[in-house]
Amino acid sequence: MSLPGQNGQGPAPGPGTPKAAGNGPVGIVAGGGAFPAAVAEAVIAQGRGVLLFLIRGFADPALERYPHQWFRLGSLGSVTAMAKARGVRDVVMVGALTRPRVSDLGFDWTMLRLLPRIARLFRGGDNHLLSGVLGLVAEQGFNLVGAHEVAPGLLLPQGLLGARAPSAQDRQDMARGLDVIRTLGPFDVGQGVIVVDGLVAAVEAAEGTDQMLARYGEMRRTGRLRFHAGRGVLVKAPKPGQDRRVDLPSLGPATVARAAEVGLGGIAFEAGGAIVPDVQALVTGADAAGLFIFGMDRSGAVSSQP
Repeated sequence: MSLPGQNGQGPAPGPGTPKAAGNGPVGIVAGGGAFPAAVAEAVIAQGRGVLLFLIRGFADPALERYPHQWFRLGSLGSVTAMAKARGVRDVVMVGALTRPRVSDLGFDWTMLRLLPRIARLFRGGDNHLLSGVLGLVAEQGFNLVGAHEVAPGLLLPQGLLGARAPSAQDRQDMARGLDVIRTLGPFDVGQGVIVVDGLVAAVEAAEGTDQMLARYGEMRRTGRLRFHAGRGVLVKAPKPGQDRRVDLPSLGPATVARAAEVGLGGIAFEAGGAIVPDVQALVTGADAAGLFIFGMDRSGAVSSQP
C-alpha cells in the first residue's frame, strides 16, 4: 500500500476533487521511500513552503532536513493542531506504507472518538482504507490534494522512455494487462499485473508489486513457467474509480532492477497515472537492464508500430 509522482499530462480530477489552494505551506504526510522528498522539492521550487509530518516506523529520518513533526498513525489530533497553527491548508499523503494493525496505531483522544469508524475502514481493500482516511482528514478542515496536483512533474508521460521499444507482442500484452487491472478494479485488487505472450502470469494483490515480481521469478526458477528471459511486461495502472489523490502507482530504479532480475522484457504504465521520483534514473536503469519503459494512453489503445 502506498500513499499518493517529465512532461506527462495529469489525470483529470474526479467530481468534487479539490484543487491545491496555492497559499501557505503544503503539509506532506510522509511514508517511506523517495517520494516525500521529491514532492517537497517540487513544492519548494514553486515558491511554497512545506511542513512534513513524518510517520514513525516508515518515513526516512533524512527528511528531518525539512520543517517537520514526527507522529504515529493514530495521533491525528496533535498533527492537525500543529498543521493549523502553521497555516497549512493543503495536505498531500505520499510514500510507502504497510497496512497497519488497528492495535499499532497509537490513538490520541481525537482518534479514540473515531475508533468505530476507523475499525470499519479496515474491513476492505487499500483503496477503501485510504479513501476513508482522507475523509477523516478532510473533516478536520484540510484540503486534500494529490501529489500530481502539487508536483505534476513527477507524473510519467505517454510514449516510449529510453532506448528499447516494445515489440508487437509486448504491445498486445500491455493492452491485455490494462484490461485485467480495469476488470479487477471494482474488487479493490492491486494495481499491477504481469502478462507474457498473452498469458496473465501474475496479478498483484495484498502482497504488493515487489512480492508479485518475486512470485513470478520463483515460478520461472522452478519451471512452473517456462518463458525465456526478456519476455513479458509488468503493467501498472490506477484502479477504476480510485481516488487518485492517494495510492497512485509508482515506479523507480528498484522496480526496474527487480523486473530485469525475474526476466521480464519491460514495464508499461498508464500515462499520467504513475509517479516517479527521478525519471532520468528510471530511464538509465531500464536502458542498462535492456528493458523498455512505455506510457500507454488512458484508452488502452496500443499501436502496432514502435
